This record gives sequence, structure tokens and C-alpha cells, in this order.
Amino acid sequence: MKQLWTFFFLSFLCSGLFRRTHSEKPKVVKIGSIFSFDSVIGKVAKIAIDEAVKDVNSNPDILSGTKFSVSMQNSNCSGFMGMVEALRFMEKDIVGIIGPQCSVVAHMISHMANELRVPLLSFAVTDPVMSPLQFPYFIRTTQSDLYQMDAIASIVDFYGWKEVIAVFVDDDFGRNGVAALNDKLASRRLRITYKAGLHPDTAVNKNEIMNMLIKIMLLQPRIVVIHVYSELGFAVFKEAKYLGMMGNGYVWIATDWLSTNLDSSSPLPAERLETIQGVLVLRPHTPDSDFKREFFKRWRKMSGASLALNTYGLYAYDSVMLLARGLDKFFKDGGNISFSNHSMLNTLGKSGNLNLEAMTVFDGGEALLKDILGTRMVGLTGQLQFTPDRSRTRPAYDIINVAGTGVRQIGYWSNHSGLSTVLPELLYTKEKPNMSTSPKLKHVIWPGETFTKPRGWVFSNNGKELKIGVPLRVSYKEFVSQIRGTENMFKGFCIDVFTAAVNLLPYAVPVKFIPYGNGKENPSYTHMVEMITTGNFDGVVGDVAIVTNRTKIVDFTQPYAASGLVVVAPFKKLNSGAWAFLRPFNRLMWAVTGCCFLFVGIVVWILEHRTNDEFRGPPKRQCVTILWFSFSTMFFAHRENTVSTLGRLVLIIWLFVVLIINSSYTASLTSILTVQQLSSPIKGIESLRERDDPIGYQVGSFAESYLRNELNISESRLVPLGTPEAYAKALKDGPSKGGVAAIVDERPYVELFLSSNCAYRIVGQEFTKSGWGFAFPRDSPLAIDLSTAILELAENGDLQRIHDKWLMKNACTLENAELESDRLHLKSFWGLFLICGVACLLALFLYFVQIIRQLYKKPTDDAIARDQQQNHDSSSMRSTRLQRFLSLMDEKEESKHESKKRKIDGSMNDTSGSTRSRGFDRERSFNSVNPLD
Repeated sequence: MKQLWTFFFLSFLCSGLFRRTHSEKPKVVKIGSIFSFDSVIGKVAKIAIDEAVKDVNSNPDILSGTKFSVSMQNSNCSGFMGMVEALRFMEKDIVGIIGPQCSVVAHMISHMANELRVPLLSFAVTDPVMSPLQFPYFIRTTQSDLYQMDAIASIVDFYGWKEVIAVFVDDDFGRNGVAALNDKLASRRLRITYKAGLHPDTAVNKNEIMNMLIKIMLLQPRIVVIHVYSELGFAVFKEAKYLGMMGNGYVWIATDWLSTNLDSSSPLPAERLETIQGVLVLRPHTPDSDFKREFFKRWRKMSGASLALNTYGLYAYDSVMLLARGLDKFFKDGGNISFSNHSMLNTLGKSGNLNLEAMTVFDGGEALLKDILGTRMVGLTGQLQFTPDRSRTRPAYDIINVAGTGVRQIGYWSNHSGLSTVLPELLYTKEKPNMSTSPKLKHVIWPGETFTKPRGWVFSNNGKELKIGVPLRVSYKEFVSQIRGTENMFKGFCIDVFTAAVNLLPYAVPVKFIPYGNGKENPSYTHMVEMITTGNFDGVVGDVAIVTNRTKIVDFTQPYAASGLVVVAPFKKLNSGAWAFLRPFNRLMWAVTGCCFLFVGIVVWILEHRTNDEFRGPPKRQCVTILWFSFSTMFFAHRENTVSTLGRLVLIIWLFVVLIINSSYTASLTSILTVQQLSSPIKGIESLRERDDPIGYQVGSFAESYLRNELNISESRLVPLGTPEAYAKALKDGPSKGGVAAIVDERPYVELFLSSNCAYRIVGQEFTKSGWGFAFPRDSPLAIDLSTAILELAENGDLQRIHDKWLMKNACTLENAELESDRLHLKSFWGLFLICGVACLLALFLYFVQIIRQLYKKPTDDAIARDQQQNHDSSSMRSTRLQRFLSLMDEKEESKHESKKRKIDGSMNDTSGSTRSRGFDRERSFNSVNPLD
């Protein structure tokens, strides 16, 4: 047991000694710094780093008991010198490096930092390709050029420019920055037209710059983004001023290299300031704070007022403070400063005299890297915190405008709110700031001291004319046609619209019309548009439809004429005819209506039969009553009264239905008799597809590909037609004589065709919606400017006047036909008169049959005897029959109802007296004996 206690005691002592040794902090921590001492950024960074080291060493809350010792080396932005100086640092047990300043150096020494596990805190490397996956020990404490180029793309997009020219220094810094700009522009459908790379040598070559600027002058874009180093940038502006490129029409956007010089050398020398008037400049945004204002006051003492503080000086100061806080956390977490030899370097060192074994690996480098990235602090540049991709949070830029002897703040950009005139830190407090109503940028004084926004592009002054392709049409020459006896002169509706639009542009557009086609048939418009992509044409002017497959390869202007495919087919007039009164209703409607009349009559009879005497009686009479009541309601002529509540309810509803039916019938019949009716077996594109008849189309039109590819109509059914005369002949002949059933073409052509061919009409609806426009290469600024001009032509009425000049024809009118249609003729009613006449004749026939039956009805014996006594010859017999026929025609026939009623009355009064009975018998006897009296 005693030995066991001894073992535990020794173990406790050993573990205590181990932890104390591990947690001991060194008295001095060595850090390095690599930058270019002679540069504008380097001069400011040197002072800022020294001041930061002093603040760390004097602050008891940071690295208490441990001092910072910084060693600075001058790389002069040379990759080789940067590598050499970094290797020298590795021999001194450096735990972190502030820098480098230049992208070229950063690419070189980041590989070494990965192997030796030494964090690099760069305050000036903005190269966006420094990936944390490739260079995990590289920490960017400034903002990446990825955001700066996004800000430039936002400015270009805000002012409506489409193309820019990039001037850059041809090294990692310049190339990667311009690549990021190209990506950001492309995301907004903008592009870099021309990239001008300059030699990164510090010695400025005047001839190289001059040649580069002359090439830019010959280009159409006038938006120049310059991403270079300070001295090279000022040399470019000087030569641009000499060539007149700092005047009206040009736009220069400089990256933060210029703002750094403006801040550090304020004011700039007058000769330099004169060359950059009107330039837009970006500067990394740092929020205002008491700490920042206090540091600016200290700076005047530190620099002796000989050098102004720029943004990168603030980043350098914060980089030192970030490394110090990271180390402080590293020590508090039990970290220890220790180094070990690199196995591969030891092997190489033994085989040569490079002394590579002196370089050691920082054992705590990975832990320190995590502590630095996990540190959150508020420094001179605002909140210092990293995103998962190692970028600083809340990137923002100031947008300034050089004017006069200073600069003007015109707005800000941040990846949270885009362009704005409001401070980014205020907008970060809102989740989704509404920027639609607030101005995005203030007014700019552009080069040439003008407030008018430059257009951004002009025609180059090298005398080059635009080659404009024009279709050489053989039909419908009202739209475009070549002037006889000329080679490059055209006329027509499309040419006049183009000329009028070009005349509205505030700059001259030299053009040369080039005919396209063989002159024997209309050319293929799709092939003509494709020649823009091959460089044969700079544009196409004519009756070119804006369709999907063409918009994929070129840009079109605003449509200047509405278009779309329609179907043209022959038609015939529908005569009203003798049986026109049956046409308002179809057969089913007539059948249902008749059944409804009978059904309602039966229902009302059932409801009234028990209570209403008018609906009672023998079955034959009741059937007649039902039929009469049913169909008399059609004219509201029914005489039978309804007494039951249900019967009245049914009748009221039915009469309302009859009212609607009568009104609809009357309206439809009126339309049939008074309005010209046209008919065609083809009702539209769908009925045309279902048929197997041939279809005509115009040669060169996109209608062929649309019918074949989109509607899947067999090519064997498609018939090419070239002229309006061919249209008319094919439609007249029809499928039976080798013609076509219908023609599918664009509406403007069809309207012009129908103006002189009245036997055809558009059937169905327009089944595609498109328009005619002028075609130009993709992203052409001319397409945008001409679109604005076309809209202006439409607004001021010139477009309509041009249309009326060329396309207003004496269209076929149907005034005479409409006048005749308004007059009603006998042929429209003879069917009704025939029915009425037949009914009348039939009724008369039946009536006379009844009279004749009564005439030849067997008479009584007494009457026969008297006739024989009074008339002995045939002539007297015929006279007697005629008199009896006329008497029957004039005699009042007693209805069955009256007869029944009289019999009832007679039986009731049978006992009233013999005098009345005898008188009644005498009257009956008299009537029977003398029927003709």
C-alpha cells in the first residue's frame, strides 16, 4: 500500500511539472513583415505596423508578459526577393508574417507557409484567386478584388453601358482582377470588349502606353476600367490626356490604387490632378468610429505630417492586432511556441551547402491559424471577422469622383445592398433594404466637365462603314426593294423606318447597304441573320421576324411592326335561303325545345286536371287541350286559366324560359337575315393540321420551319409560293387542281395580299406573336440606341405615317354586299309563306270535306217527298243542292259544349209548361224541314 501511494504522488508531480512547462509563455514572440518599402502602401504600412506593435506591447490585456518583436523585409514586389526574405524569416523562428503586399510575392511564399505552418496575414493582397483550399495559411485581412470588380460591374450596369475596355498590369494582380471583372460583367450580360495588358516593369514605357491607347481610340466602347500600379496608372492618364481621351464621351473607372494615392498624397500635384478629372474611383470602405478618429490624430504626430494615412495603413494596423489577439488566445488555450525540423529539408541540407536544415516547422501553426480565424474584433477598419471562405464579412467600397482640386463622395457599394447613397453600416441593420425609391448614386462630373451621362460607345473614327445586309425581295416590294439602276440603294417601309431611327441618334452612323439574294426568289432570312455571326454583316435591315432561333445568335431592336403567323383561306357567302328561319337553332335545340313544350303542357294538365274544368273532359278533348296549351305558350296566347298554385308556379317559370328562347331566336334570325355571313371549311391552324390538304408558305419565311418543326406538318404538304399572284392562283385552284387549301404567312404580308384579293380571308386566330426588328451582333449598343429611337418614332406618330405611306392600300370593301344584306328579299321568306299556304289549304280542304259530308248526309223521308213534289227535273235538283251548300256555309254550327249545355238546360226545364215545349218542338221541326230558310 505504501508503494502504491508513492507511485500516485510521483505521477502527480510529473503531470504538474509537464503542464507548467507546456503553459509557459515566452517573453518575446518574433513576427515578420514583408512589403515594398518604397511604395505608397509600404510607406504607410511601415509606420502603422510599428505603431501597432507598440500598442500591443503597451496593452496589459493582450499578451500579458510577452512582447512583440517585428522584423521587416523589403520585397520590392519581386517574387524572387520575397522568397529570399521569407526564407530568412524561417531561420529566426518566426510565428507569423504580416504581409506580403503584392500578389506575385503572395503566390510564391504561400507555398512555403503551407509547409512550415506559418500564418500569413496580408493587408494588401487583393488577388481573388488566393484560395484557402490551396493556401490554407494565407489570411486576407483586406477585401478581395472579387468584391471590387462586383462594384465596378454594378456601376456599369447602373448607367446602362454594355461594353468596357480593361487596362491592366500583366501579372497575377492584374490578370486575376480582370478575370473577376469579366465574370461579374457576364453575370449581368455585359462584357469586356478589349483587354489591354501592360508590362509590370516599374520602368514605364511611354511608347507602349501610347500604342495601347491609340488602339483603344479606334474601338467603339468608351468605358475604360484601369487596374494597374500607381506609377503606371498615372502614366496612362497622362498619355490619355495628351490624346484627348479625358474629354467628352469617355468614362474612366479606376480601382483602389488611385484612391490610395489620393488619400496618401492629398493633394496630388497639380499636373497629375489635371489628368484624372472626372474619373470614378473605388476605395475600400471603413466605418467611422472614435477609435479611427483618434488614430488619425495620432498619425499626424507619427508621420510628421509628411505622409497621409490611407486605407491600407488601417488594414496593416489591424493585421498586427489580429495576430496579437490570436496569439493571446493560443497561449490561453495552452499553446506553446516550439519548432521542429522538416524531414525533407534535413535530407536536402545534408547533400548541399544551402543550409536548409536551419528552417524549422512551427509546431503550433495549425492551432494558431484556427485561433486567428476564430478571433472577432473591432479595429480601425470596422468589424474584423471571417466567412467560411476566409473573406472578410461586410465588404463595402466608397465610390468617389475626382473633380476640381479634390474628390466627391457620390455613393457606396456593399454586397448586402448594392449601390446606395446611404452608409453601408446603416443598411446592414436591415435584413432586406428597399433601394427602389432611394437614389443609388449622386450626380457625377464626367470627363470634359459635363453632368450629362456619356453614352458609353461611339462609332470609331477610322472611317469604317457598317455593312448592313438587306434582303433582295422579289415580292411584296412595298417593304423593301432595290432601287432600279443602283447597287446599294434601297427603298420601302423597312428602309424608311431604319433611316428615320438612325436620324434620331445623336451621332452619325455610316452604313453601306449590301443586297442579299439572287433576285429570282426571296432569300432565306435565317441564313442572312447567321451571316452577322460570321462577320459578313454588321447588321441586317429588312422585314426580319424576331423568332427564337434568331435571338439566340443576334440581338434585335425594339419591334417596329407587329407580326405573327395567320391562315388565309377561300371563303363563301352563306345565303339566308328559304329555310333560314330554322338556322338560329340546331336540330338538337329544336328537338329539345319541342319536347319541353309537350312536357310542360303535360305537367300543367296533371296539376290542373282535378281542380280546373278547362282541363277536364273526354280523353280526346284533353289531348287537344294539352297540345293547344303547350304550343300556345310560345306566343303567350294560351286561354286556359290555371287555378292551382303549383300550376301557376310552373307556368310562370316556363313563360320566362319561353321569353328568353323567343328573344334569342329573334336576335339570331335578325343577324342571319341582315348581316353578311361568310364561311370556310378551314377554321384555323388546328383544323388545317387535321386535314391532309397542301399548305402554302412564302419562300424565305420562317413559316416553313415553324410548320415543319413546331407543328409537325409533313414536308410533302408544304408548297413554296413566291408572289401574291402565286398566292391567289394556288388558293383559287384548290387542292383538287394542284393548288393549296390555305396559306400560312406573316400578318403584314397577308394584309397587303388581302387588300387586292377580296375572295380570301384570314381564318382563325393569329397563332404566333412576334414582330419585325433590325438585327445586330450580340450585346451591340446600336441595337439599344435604335430601340430607343424606334420608340420615339412610335410616340411622335412618324412610324404610323411611314406605314400609311407604303402600306395603306384601297382595301376590298363590302359596302354593296352589306347594303344588299340589310335589304330583305322574298327568297329569305318563301319557305315561311309556303308553310303558311300549305296549312291554309289543308285546313280549307278538311273544312270543305266536312261540309260536303254534311251536304250528302242522308235526309229525312218527309224532306225527300217534298223535294220530289216541288222539283221534277234535274236542273231544279242542282239548284236545290247549291242552295243547301250555301246554307251550310252560312249556318252557325253549334259547338259540342253549347249543345251539351242546352240539353242540360232543356232537361231541367222539361216540366216548366207545354207552351214552351211546343214552341221548342215547332222550332226544331221548322229547322229540319226548311234548312235553307
